[in-house]
Amino acid sequence: MVKGSEVSVRPDLVGVEFDDERLVANAGLLLLATLGRRLGIEQMVDKMVGLGERAGAAQPGRKVATLIHAIAAGADSIDDTDVLRSGGTEALLGHKAMAPSTLGTFLRAFSFGHVRQLDRVLGEAIKRAWELGAGPGEKRLVIDIDSFLGEAKGRLKQGASRGYTGVRGYHPLLATRAGSGEVMHVRARKGAAHSGRGALRFCEELIARVRRAGARGKILIRADSAFYSNKVIAYLEAKDCLYSIAIKLHKPIAERIAEIPESAWRPLPDYPEAGVCELAETTYGERRLIVRRVHLHAQEGQQELFAYWRRFAFLTNRGEDMHTVDREHRQHAEIELAIRDLKDQALAHFPSGSNAAWTVIACLAHNMARWVGQLGLEDETWRAARTIRRWLIALPGRLTRTARRFTLHLPARWPWRDAFIEALTRIRALPAAV
Repeated sequence: MVKGSEVSVRPDLVGVEFDDERLVANAGLLLLATLGRRLGIEQMVDKMVGLGERAGAAQPGRKVATLIHAIAAGADSIDDTDVLRSGGTEALLGHKAMAPSTLGTFLRAFSFGHVRQLDRVLGEAIKRAWELGAGPGEKRLVIDIDSFLGEAKGRLKQGASRGYTGVRGYHPLLATRAGSGEVMHVRARKGAAHSGRGALRFCEELIARVRRAGARGKILIRADSAFYSNKVIAYLEAKDCLYSIAIKLHKPIAERIAEIPESAWRPLPDYPEAGVCELAETTYGERRLIVRRVHLHAQEGQQELFAYWRRFAFLTNRGEDMHTVDREHRQHAEIELAIRDLKDQALAHFPSGSNAAWTVIACLAHNMARWVGQLGLEDETWRAARTIRRWLIALPGRLTRTARRFTLHLPARWPWRDAFIEALTRIRALPAAV
């Protein structure tokens, strides 16, 4: 018996029995299950994904929903999905939790074309969530593009190869929304793919997707130098998009920077006192080129002996002052937070023979957790996936039934009780998908 902070039992004398059929692991999945019904995820998958006569083709919506719920609960492998079939957890999901072996067969049935069908589901889910209130509407939409290496272990990983880091795995291309961390688009690629491979096609699909989803304001694309190309920039200009894209300091760029007079450099006011950072701008062709140079000091009093300049440059078509543009360009690093969250769960490693489908479903599960916060909580602070999981999903419960009414009993004095109730109330108030 526990009363307040007084514990009346010794841990080494506590017996253990796995015999409670009403106990619910990850009881906060009720939030995702409710949101999934409001978005119509299961019906959306059934409508858009058709695997033909392949093994595992039946009931794709139920299988994708199972994977989403398991990933949101922290699953990083197909075997982890079995946690949904424990105790009373399955009863909260609104669908049967499929077995890991069934899910493995289902994922291995995906060809490239079938993955593109699943990718359409991601786009439609974004559209539906934005219609419910998570979208930017008329506001400016800022999107960051980057790639990351995901490690694969085992010899049967199809498409796995060694990238520039020497790690054997895959190299997905990713676009995320600044400020929320939602994945706007993803494309799975083999590990040896160059960072910018397929960037133009990726941008074409990305811009079309967010416009269909309801982004009516200006779109700003931020990327590092791996995604610089004249074709990408020309496309963004043709679509009336803003951009700030880093560029490598190859010879023509270095020559343009060298022509900048010393009087044109302006100090960066928010830079730490340990160094000096200055900004200047010029043009490269007809495009605006902003340059940042950092002067590092080895020791006080020996600055000139050990000091050197490091220069960073990016092209942009924005018209604001260079300090504002540079500050927002540096915020491109936000995408690393989304990559961290993806690697903290489903993309910690990739399953054999199904990495492309798994990648898209992992991003959809990631978005579902983000939308729980955006649509369910008044406080829109960006929290890590593991924080959302700890606060709102990974809490134990007990499911009881009295007079044909189910009640989910959750822990007394749960620290984030109010946030859970707020999220559940707001999500239940959303209109259901038709």
